[in-house]
Amino acid sequence: MSSDPEEDYVSWIQTFCESFGHDYFVPVSQDFIEDDFNLTGLSSQVPYYREALYTILDYEVETSEDQPNSVSGAVNSVATTTATTGAASTSATTANATSNGFNDNSRELPNKVLLARSAELLYGLIHSRYIISKPGLTAMATKFERNEFGSCPRYYCDGMHLIPVGATDIPGHETVRLYCPCCNDIYLPSSSRYLNIDGAFFGTTFPGLLVKMFPEIENQCRIRTQRFNSQDFGIKLFGFKINELSSSGPRMKWLRLYPSTEAEKEEYENCELGLPDEFEDLTGSESDMEVGEEEEEEEEEEEEGEDDDRTMASEN
Repeated sequence: MSSDPEEDYVSWIQTFCESFGHDYFVPVSQDFIEDDFNLTGLSSQVPYYREALYTILDYEVETSEDQPNSVSGAVNSVATTTATTGAASTSATTANATSNGFNDNSRELPNKVLLARSAELLYGLIHSRYIISKPGLTAMATKFERNEFGSCPRYYCDGMHLIPVGATDIPGHETVRLYCPCCNDIYLPSSSRYLNIDGAFFGTTFPGLLVKMFPEIENQCRIRTQRFNSQDFGIKLFGFKINELSSSGPRMKWLRLYPSTEAEKEEYENCELGLPDEFEDLTGSESDMEVGEEEEEEEEEEEEGEDDDRTMASEN
């Protein structure tokens, strides 16, 4: 029995997501890619954008390896059509065609290596936009629930699942990192095979949006923080806490501080809503005092200037 060609067909997106080290990616739907609104601004960031897009959508793309003799054939055709105008015009036309037109066409056709890199870059940027949409968040939440991104190494986080994140949305600056919503720290992937993934393929918005979209993640973090005192979070050596003044001491402990007393909660709410009225009155009075002091200094300088003028007049 001969196998069905449609069953043996594997799309470019599926091949990319199943490749070694691409476990963090989810397949982007073809409808999302074909919507031009979702691709706004990407043409200026990806070389050979049109060819890369056709590659992702499994269209046949012509590369420079497919036409090795295209330049010579085009030059010969131009020389044949202009032969009747004389030898001088023929050579000039051939030279212009070679220098201006056909070399540009050969440069417009990418080779297979450049086309593959451009397609991966374009898919990664599309992926960063897809995972902040509703179907993309659902697909990534499934991976998060299965713990496919790894667990937090901190003991008091109790195996909290990690979320991939990028330090910037601009490609080529930083590789992917893993964010823990419990301790609010960022970690490197445990395996080196993920260190070649660009962080811009996940972006800076995705972790916060995933936590807000699925409140059960916040509930899991709240259970862990209530189980252990926030002061217990920190690096320890043989059971002893490391001094904060040491070179290896904790530096980001303030990220894990939560308001515990009523006074701290009230202060937190005031900071969220804005400065209190009493503080604004104090700052206003302080500014008035500063203005008054400046005016007094200006008056003293003017009086000193008048005294100097009088002294000079008396000497004359």
